[in-house]
Amino acid sequence: MTLSPARAPGVATSGVRRLTATLYGYAFLDDFVLLYPVYALLFSDTGLSLWQISSLFALWSVTGIVLEVPSGAWADAVSRRLLLWVGPLLTAVGFALWLIVPSYWAFALGFVLWGVRGALGSGALEALVYDELDRLGAADRYARVVGRAQAVGMVAVMAAMALAGPVLDLGGYPAVGAASVLVCVLTSMAATRFPEHREAVPGPKHASTLSTLRAGLTEVRRDRSVRGAMLLVPAVGAVWGALDEYTPLLVRETGVAEETVPYLLLLIWVGPAIGSLLTGAGERLGTAGLGVVLAGSAVALAVGALLGTPVGIGLVAVAFGGFQLVNVLADARLQDRIEGARRATLTSVASMGTETATVAVFAAYAVIGAGHAHGVAFAVFAVPYLVTAGVLVARRGA
Repeated sequence: MTLSPARAPGVATSGVRRLTATLYGYAFLDDFVLLYPVYALLFSDTGLSLWQISSLFALWSVTGIVLEVPSGAWADAVSRRLLLWVGPLLTAVGFALWLIVPSYWAFALGFVLWGVRGALGSGALEALVYDELDRLGAADRYARVVGRAQAVGMVAVMAAMALAGPVLDLGGYPAVGAASVLVCVLTSMAATRFPEHREAVPGPKHASTLSTLRAGLTEVRRDRSVRGAMLLVPAVGAVWGALDEYTPLLVRETGVAEETVPYLLLLIWVGPAIGSLLTGAGERLGTAGLGVVLAGSAVALAVGALLGTPVGIGLVAVAFGGFQLVNVLADARLQDRIEGARRATLTSVASMGTETATVAVFAAYAVIGAGHAHGVAFAVFAVPYLVTAGVLVARRGA
């Protein structure tokens, strides 16, 4: 772990305030995209088949997997802030293409740009925030700060869900798309406000992206604690992140009216938002404590999904809240174990693991869901969490 230099209390406090204010604004704008809840409808209304829509999602994920680690190494070799403000502009271009020339290939190009944007921001954001807090002597606040930022982002998603319908009624897809492009531009502008004070990277003054990547992977092989923390991130984040895409189908399976589905989806999102806000208290949990939270969340997921009722959906929300809590704490543990110069690189390696595992969950869900109810499929995916929880409890002395 990097030792923070001493800072004057007033300077440190004002620096932390500037960083967190920028982060919270960035997090809100980044997720306040009205196209999010309706882009699947746009694809369908344009005439795309279910297979074509699924192929777009796959292309999106594959783009992120391919570019995740190289973009992290690039962020360590150049500027993390640069990647954070360039990325949203790429998404804005992609959304504009969807509106101007709505077609399969325009949608595909838009998803590639969106995937590139995701890769550029993943790793770079966590690394910038942790290193700036560390510089200010406040690295111990990382989990709380990031947890609150993610809660802000989830509130933005819920707000976008609430506004997308009325805006769609008033101006159709052009209005929703124009608002989304504008928000992407505002996100880019917010990113330029991030402070970035980089210390010199050990080795050649102008290290290449490739050499940065090699150095980061060497650190993973050498340091067992880094490797363990890195494996925990996808073990926690991949499954529930994939299951979230299927929650509308799970909710509809309860038999509620179609107009009730969005409200139950909002209920599910409340769970992770609360989980994010609880990270400050969760920092006191040891390894075994994280295992207990994962196990309890896994049970809530299985029971809630199998109930097939609105009450069961509430239990799914509780489960997602627990997963989100552990997810943020797992990221904080990883950041604590990484040397700052390779932080974005190794964070991106962990993110790539999450993306790869998520694609595997999509494939497995398709197989399980083909012959069973969605509630059964959700319950099956509680098992990996029970396994991970068992490993954490067994390693409670680590």
